[in-house]
Amino acid sequence: MNKIKKTLVGIPQVKITLTPTPFHHLHNISKINGCNLYIKRDDLTGFALGGNKTRKFDFLVADALKQGCDTIIGIGANQSNFCRVLSGIGSKFGFEIHLILSGRKPQNPTGNLRIDHILGAHVHHIDTTDSEERMNYALKINQQLKEEGKKVYFLPPGGSTPLGTLGYAQGFAEIMEDALKYNLKIDKIIHASSSAGTQAGLVLGQAISGWKGEIHGISVDTPQVELAKNVYDLATEAGKMCNIKIDKNNIFTDDSYVGKGYGIRTKACEEAVNLFARKEGIFLDYVYTGKGAAGMLDYCQKGKIKSDENVIFLHTGGNIQLFE
Repeated sequence: MNKIKKTLVGIPQVKITLTPTPFHHLHNISKINGCNLYIKRDDLTGFALGGNKTRKFDFLVADALKQGCDTIIGIGANQSNFCRVLSGIGSKFGFEIHLILSGRKPQNPTGNLRIDHILGAHVHHIDTTDSEERMNYALKINQQLKEEGKKVYFLPPGGSTPLGTLGYAQGFAEIMEDALKYNLKIDKIIHASSSAGTQAGLVLGQAISGWKGEIHGISVDTPQVELAKNVYDLATEAGKMCNIKIDKNNIFTDDSYVGKGYGIRTKACEEAVNLFARKEGIFLDYVYTGKGAAGMLDYCQKGKIKSDENVIFLHTGGNIQLFE
């Protein structure tokens, strides 16, 4: 997709993501469900155990370095994939990393949190599930660090800023190149959606390219109307950087697979994790990709994916959560 690459040329990047990530047919799962399902393996982006967040950091790190920042603040839950990758960014580029994490401080850190500690991040726990309370705490830490003379690059949850959104406009171009390589007409892209940055980037890539398919964000926490608004707002702001307008009609969100809430397993999610592992040797997680895959599989069963359609599941990573 040269059009996307030409649109993004001139916007500073630091190459962190190892691309292209693998793309292949889900032969066994497709056969079971009577659908043509493919997977884009962005769990294998290569840096700090991979995942979708590295694509955002291709742009965010360049901006932080350009601004002369020496410290970065990241916000998430105890098992945040974004914060794990950010911790790796600190190690590689010499930033002091401060993580504001919602959840009790565990006696023995596991999963992503253990990686954060290995990478030397400064971890600040706040025992709350209230996002506003967590943000206020993050702003307090931000002010303290500034008073200490630090030049801080402050990131919202998931690194979902207009600049970070460009990472998945670029990722969308790569998906289209995969399709061209295998002579595939792609009808739908399905992925787990939460902080809206990945989906907004894909929507922006679609707007730049003129692709006529559908991008479906399976929500893992946010009500679908709110998520759709978040995606639209973020894609619109990112689009202004590229002189591209976003069509609201190209935003599809679905909160049918959230269950009781963020990070709470559902039966369908568990079944999806087991199916991908046992039939394809691919590991999902119970917070994000398991629910996203559960949505896709249900779409197959309900006829929302037709037998003659080609559908890509974007694996956004997070499987380290299995070791929580």
